[in-house]
Amino acid sequence: MNPLTDKVATVAPVRWGVLGASRFALRAAIPAMRQAPLAELRALASRTPDKAAEAARAAGAPRAYGRYEDLLADPEIEAVYNPLPNHLHVPWSIQAARAGKHVLCEKPIALSAAEAEALAAVQRETGVIIAEAFMIRYHPQWDTVAALIGSGRIGAVRALQIAFSYTNVDPTNIRNQREAGGGAVYDIGCYAINVARLIFAAEPRQVAAIAERDPGNGCDRLTSAILDFQGGQATFTIGTQHVRFQGVHVFGTDGHIAVEIPFNAPPDRRCKVFVDDGFQSTPVFTIKETAAERAEVLEVPVASQYALQWQAFSAAVRGGPPVRNDMRSAVANMRVIDAVLRAAESRQWEAV
Repeated sequence: MNPLTDKVATVAPVRWGVLGASRFALRAAIPAMRQAPLAELRALASRTPDKAAEAARAAGAPRAYGRYEDLLADPEIEAVYNPLPNHLHVPWSIQAARAGKHVLCEKPIALSAAEAEALAAVQRETGVIIAEAFMIRYHPQWDTVAALIGSGRIGAVRALQIAFSYTNVDPTNIRNQREAGGGAVYDIGCYAINVARLIFAAEPRQVAAIAERDPGNGCDRLTSAILDFQGGQATFTIGTQHVRFQGVHVFGTDGHIAVEIPFNAPPDRRCKVFVDDGFQSTPVFTIKETAAERAEVLEVPVASQYALQWQAFSAAVRGGPPVRNDMRSAVANMRVIDAVLRAAESRQWEAV
């Protein structure tokens, strides 16, 4: 079964509009839409007509609007993608929902759990679908990890270690603007939290954290946290001003899983998941006792997680399976983010 090719021919594609002309949308998200048979880009809006027209041409959108409001007023647009700066996620997602549009909003969906709950209330009021764009949840490597854990292959999960980092010191970049929702926790810590909740299939009870802030822009640039789950713990370290790296390690009572490229999974080559039974002591230590040499390597088929996300959301609009990152999950993720940020300030355990 291929979710990008196995579709009913009579199902019409969902007509999409995009708010904004961000580099990420134009270079990553929108190109992947072309691979999803159930998604069709109809319009793009930006803050000025000229910028909208230029971005629409680049994206292949037949319509361009110089105001977000004009796109939301277009009766042919069924769903809206919101990749605006973080502080604009909730206001424009609310306007889109009240205009009768389904909404796929980039992560983090809000800047607090209270904001997310306000958006969830509008979702219930309007009845549209609203989801947080954690594209990673649609990549088959995470289905593989979940299946391994569910099968008991590594026993009961006891610990999770996550690292995610890159370097961005551009002061004009919105990820480095505190008032726009910049900082490591909002940008990439949200992924670590989402994965921890997936692995433990639960919500953490309390968190501890420490953060270092950039003295110039005030954004957290290095943050580490401990998430206390019932029966296990997740730890993560994220950073926006050190070496580019990512990795996830899951430790069970009987084994270990490593995800090689957990977040920015490439769309043009297979991803690898490593499974091993832990270090087995021998009378003589040998170089063959490395984790890589002990592990079984599971290669996951090539997949575009963005294309799969477009297809899955569009299928939900057409009455298919529900989205994986609905508003209930989005609010839960934001509650943990809130607790991490509080703990980084208080230097104490904070309840979720």
